[in-house]
Amino acid sequence: MRIGELAKAADATPRALRHYEQAGLITSERAPNGYRVYDPAAAVRVRNIRRLLEAGLTLDDVQVFLPCLDGDVTAGPASAKGVRVARDRLAVLEARIAVQTAIRDRLAAALREADAEAV
Repeated sequence: MRIGELAKAADATPRALRHYEQAGLITSERAPNGYRVYDPAAAVRVRNIRRLLEAGLTLDDVQVFLPCLDGDVTAGPASAKGVRVARDRLAVLEARIAVQTAIRDRLAAALREADAEAV
């Protein structure tokens, strides 16, 4: 399967596939004409990668899940390392949300002050 076919089958872009390959998450062979050729089973792996990324993990985080990317990544029991990575990522996201919430609150307060002064 060529890169465009895999992209369509996995609902991804060719650019994303090249990025996943560069990160070591998927592999391809090279056809005589230089085109990347993927195993059709790579579509499952790419969909799993995308699920994990959509859940807030990074490509580095996804490396931990390599042993289970070719099956139903959500069906198997969670590994201790996988849970640790997910908890660490959640902590990072919660910290970012807290910072953004504080910024929003400061901006809202400044706007309320500006509105009160304008009256």
